[in-house]
Amino acid sequence: MRVRLLAVGTRAPAWVRQGYDDYARRLGPGLKLTLVQIEPGRRAAGGDVRAALETEGRRLLAAVRDGEFLVALDEHGTQMTTARFADWLAERMRAGRDLAIMAGGPDGFAPQVRARADLLLSLSALTLPHALVRIVLAEQLYRALSIHAHHPYHRA
Repeated sequence: MRVRLLAVGTRAPAWVRQGYDDYARRLGPGLKLTLVQIEPGRRAAGGDVRAALETEGRRLLAAVRDGEFLVALDEHGTQMTTARFADWLAERMRAGRDLAIMAGGPDGFAPQVRARADLLLSLSALTLPHALVRIVLAEQLYRALSIHAHHPYHRA
């Protein structure tokens, strides 16, 4: 199964790239994770963000491939425990449909992106820096696979 993280933002610090790459590499051939960086919309200091959101929305939706199950990471989305996320991922893998998981910009998603998503998912009730979301998602994917493989990485 292929999972693509469509993330608004192109300038992640080195520590973010290293953390993300480490977990993406650990996933192995059964779950191929790739990052697609989406250029953010232009924002003017103190200005209206609607144009930037619309631009980001068009860019995100243009990056979605036919047939992908689309997940939008959203603070108001469904929250899952680690075990439930692992079961959800196993269900998605059995369904055989690739995933596109979107991480929006600093102002969230345009309405058309939220409407197109098959699932709105919250990774945490906390507000996470957008760059950190890349690492958290990759780690949770690895943890989910570890749970179903009975690997000692997840000790619950």
